[in-house]
Amino acid sequence: MNKIRKGDQVIVLTGRDKGKQGTVLSRESEDRILVEGVNVVKKHVKPNPMKGTTGGVVDKTLSIHQSNVAIFNAATGKADRVGIKLGTDAKTNKVTRVRVFKSSGAEIKA
Repeated sequence: MNKIRKGDQVIVLTGRDKGKQGTVLSRESEDRILVEGVNVVKKHVKPNPMKGTTGGVVDKTLSIHQSNVAIFNAATGKADRVGIKLGTDAKTNKVTRVRVFKSSGAEIKA
C-alpha cells in the first residue's frame, strides 16, 4: 500500500523546493511522484511544424522522489508521517487497511 497517493497534500522536506506545498498529480513509478508546482524546470523546445508546435522555452514539472516529501497534516499545520492501521468493516467483516497520521492517529481522508 502506497502511503502517498494521488490527490494528497504534501510538503517538500529536502532540495531546492524545500518548504513548498502541493498536491500529488500522479505517481510516475513505484517511488517517484509528480507534485503540482514543485521541481519545475525550463525546457527548450524546437518547433515542429508536423505536430503544429511552436518552439521556445516551456515550463515543465518533473517528478520527485517520494522520500523527499511528507504528507501535510491540516490539523497541526505541519508535515507528518503516515502509518497503516488495520480495521474491520462492520457490514462485511472484512479487514481493511486505513492510512493514519503517526502523530495523532487520526485517519487520513482520501
